[in-house]
Amino acid sequence: MAVNSKFFSRYTAPANFFQMNPCRIAVGSTRRPKLQAVHEAAASFSSGLSPDGQLEIQGYEVESGVSHTPVSRQELMQGARQRAEALCGMLAGGSARADYFVGLEGGLNVVSENGERRVFLESWAYVSDGVRGHFGCSGSIEIPEALAEEVVNGGVELAVAIDRFAGAVGIRDGQGAWGVLTKNLVPRQESFRLAVLTAFAPFYNAKMYRAAAAAES
Repeated sequence: MAVNSKFFSRYTAPANFFQMNPCRIAVGSTRRPKLQAVHEAAASFSSGLSPDGQLEIQGYEVESGVSHTPVSRQELMQGARQRAEALCGMLAGGSARADYFVGLEGGLNVVSENGERRVFLESWAYVSDGVRGHFGCSGSIEIPEALAEEVVNGGVELAVAIDRFAGAVGIRDGQGAWGVLTKNLVPRQESFRLAVLTAFAPFYNAKMYRAAAAAES
């Protein structure tokens, strides 16, 4: 599968001039909000992954293997994980390589609380180094019942429904449903940034996670 080179970029943290073997992060999406979320998150923890802080981030088109709008936490997590796994398989044995594979999935989580249906918008990330993987989540925001009715009951894709709901076009490539519902206090990109930050924690804070594992054994 061809690489969409339009979305290739490099983040370099302040370090000495001669830098070698950057840490490469492959992302299972070419959508700008998702890629920018990874860029912003990675800028915060680059030194925890690469001694000189040099990272390369590249997006690829892969399938999630789940519905266009997941409607459960299980499906959201499955979609994120399957994107990362598909990306890992796609790059295996090729000239392109990566140290970390990132799958991102956004959608709905339908729950019952006190006998009422509540529907939440969530963004999930799954990060793998090819051997082990970890999840991270953005948190949740409850969506209006009218929007939930259209997506959950009517089967309309969230991207289509939110455009109708907000009276705009192409919202998912900008502020997203998150931005519409929070008056842009939490745009889509920010929701994925938090998911990526938390999913990467066992890698950039490996010492703490190893200590916790040792204490349990």
